[in-house]
Amino acid sequence: MSPRPDSLPSDPAELQRMVLALKAENAELRVYADLLRQMIFGVKSEKLAVLDPVQIALDLGDLCEVPAAANDDAVEDKDRPRRKHRSASRNMGALPKHLPRCEEVIEPQSAVCSCCGLPLHRIGEDISEALDIVPALLRVIRTIRPKYACRACEAHVVQAPARARVMDGGMATTALVAHVVVSKFAWHLPLYRQSQIFSGYGINLDRGTLGGWVGRAAWWLRPLYDRLLAFIRSQPRVFCDETPLPRLDPGRKRTKVCQLWAQAVDDRPWQGPAPPAVGYVFAESRGTGEIEAQLSTFDGILQVDGYAAYKSLAKRRRKSNIAPLQLAFCLAHARRKFVEVVKTTGSSEALAVVAAIAEIYRIEECIRGMSAEQRLSVRKAESAPLMAALKEQLEMLIDEVSAKSSLGKAIAYTLA
Repeated sequence: MSPRPDSLPSDPAELQRMVLALKAENAELRVYADLLRQMIFGVKSEKLAVLDPVQIALDLGDLCEVPAAANDDAVEDKDRPRRKHRSASRNMGALPKHLPRCEEVIEPQSAVCSCCGLPLHRIGEDISEALDIVPALLRVIRTIRPKYACRACEAHVVQAPARARVMDGGMATTALVAHVVVSKFAWHLPLYRQSQIFSGYGINLDRGTLGGWVGRAAWWLRPLYDRLLAFIRSQPRVFCDETPLPRLDPGRKRTKVCQLWAQAVDDRPWQGPAPPAVGYVFAESRGTGEIEAQLSTFDGILQVDGYAAYKSLAKRRRKSNIAPLQLAFCLAHARRKFVEVVKTTGSSEALAVVAAIAEIYRIEECIRGMSAEQRLSVRKAESAPLMAALKEQLEMLIDEVSAKSSLGKAIAYTLA
């Protein structure tokens, strides 16, 4: 809120300080407004169309292309280079071989020659294929278990035991429960919408019933989930990150912001022995105690962003006799902040930082797939000087820009 004219100080130095503070605050709010506009209306990718740190060009997309003439009588300019048209992406060609084929033969109305009346013989054929679909078929599995008894003694009765179900006494098969779970979590179909889809087939399934099925499936999968997390935390290197996740809170009549932690391992870029795996942990908060409880058995290298809870966790491990924990900070998180500065302010300094990080990424692309010793050697020879130069560049910039600006915050985050 701007101060009232009658409350302004009369000291010129104080007025100058207030003007500079308001100017810095307005610049920060303008960055937030531009970032919000970019998030709502702009592209979601972090890729930049501009890689030249000297001059920032506008990425106008299709507006940069010369429009074609509005009629067919336009005279072609032979001096102008013709733009190559990119062919449209269409599913042309043969359909996948693994799909079952249902052949339909269409015979002529008459197989007799209209001239001489003799029968016609087949000389060839034309074959065309079209992709077809059979809508989901809901059916009822009737399980019949006959009972057999001996006519002589009438005491010995034999009957096959019933097959186990995903829910004792339930009316859903394992396949149906799996379909509901996959539709919810993989294809993002909420349970109320699935209930409407079932109603379209003439089957009334309440959303609460579907929720019970999902909960039962989670109960069955819990041992596999625990084993997956145990495998990830047993690896020497783990990536960890968290993202806000709103949870319904009926008592408060609004949602509560919780956290979804992701822990992953992926050795494919360097052909390591561990298979790729990722596990998600739901938590009510993102405090140090929460991540400390999750990683109590982990004692390797943890790749993270600049969140202070990870640093507190590593500091506690050093002070205690618990297994040590080494942090490796993620360069992609630092790069992301400079990309946002370029998109919102067009800063040439931020673009230069992005270009420097791009050179480090180029080196990583070249050494991908090599052994650990080879990658370490290349990083010491090529990447280390680039990182040292980048740090020196950031330390010079931080003294030249406002600490409250978006560029100043990005620099401080990276240096920290």
